[in-house]
Formats: sequence, C-alpha cells, structure tokens
Amino acid sequence: MTSTYDNHALDLRSDADFFALLTGSYQRIVGRRLVEEGRGPDWLYNHAPFVVLAHNTAPDPCFIYANRTAQNCFEYSWEEFTALPSRLSAEQPDRAERQRLLDAVARDGFVDNARGVRIAKSGRRFWIEDVTVWQLIDEAGKRWGQAAIFASWRDA
Repeated sequence: MTSTYDNHALDLRSDADFFALLTGSYQRIVGRRLVEEGRGPDWLYNHAPFVVLAHNTAPDPCFIYANRTAQNCFEYSWEEFTALPSRLSAEQPDRAERQRLLDAVARDGFVDNARGVRIAKSGRRFWIEDVTVWQLIDEAGKRWGQAAIFASWRDA
C-alpha cells in the first residue's frame, strides 16, 4: 500500500489495495459488508448505486476517492473531486456541523444514520441522508482517513 494518500496524483479508482482498505475497514469497524462477494474496485467505482467518498488525513483533508455516483451527485469530475478539500462539500454555515460529525467518527470509529446539507459544484444544495462515515484504518491499526457512503439525497 502507498505510504500516504496525501498525494493528489494517485488514481485510486481501480486500486486493489485501496479497495481492500475501504471494504476491510468498513467490515471491521461498522460490522457490515460494503459490497457483495465477488464485486471489486471496478464495480464500486463505476456501478455502485450509492455514493462512496473518502478523504485523507491532511490537516485540511482532501478527497482521495469519489465513485461515479458521488461525481454525479456533487457534479465534479474525478480530477476536480480529488483536488477538492473535503470541507468544501458543505457551505460555510454547515461546516461546523460537518466537523462535529467527523470528530465523532474519529472518537467512536463510525457514525451511522447521519444527515446534513451539502453543496454541488453548481451551487445546488441537497440533503444527504442515512449516511455512514467511518475511519479508514488498516489491519495494522494505521489511520489513512475517513470515508462515507450514502444512497439517499434530495434537493434542499
């Protein structure tokens, strides 16, 4: 595995090690499977009907992964998403609430059934609902960032 995910040039769309980190940490921490048996990185990136996002551990974390469903939801391309500080997925007034959620995830390992208002590239505001956010922690206990999934969103 790469020593750091702080390098924005990394392309994790079909990276088997990153897929193992996403799915393995979800299973260990949340206690559920992220994807069905036999589905791999290509399915998660190209075909999953739910949003998957991840950011790194930088002081101002940047997105390192956003599947196609996330790109469609937030209206950013892969290149735009992976250069975006994750705080910019929420408008200024909603960032404190978002940070409280991320702090709870850091403390507790994961948060289930979260919700919040987010903003797309176009300025469209939308609610994300039934969100699960978890720590990206490998089997050795190293923290790589945080990830989120949700399948439900609607315009605010």
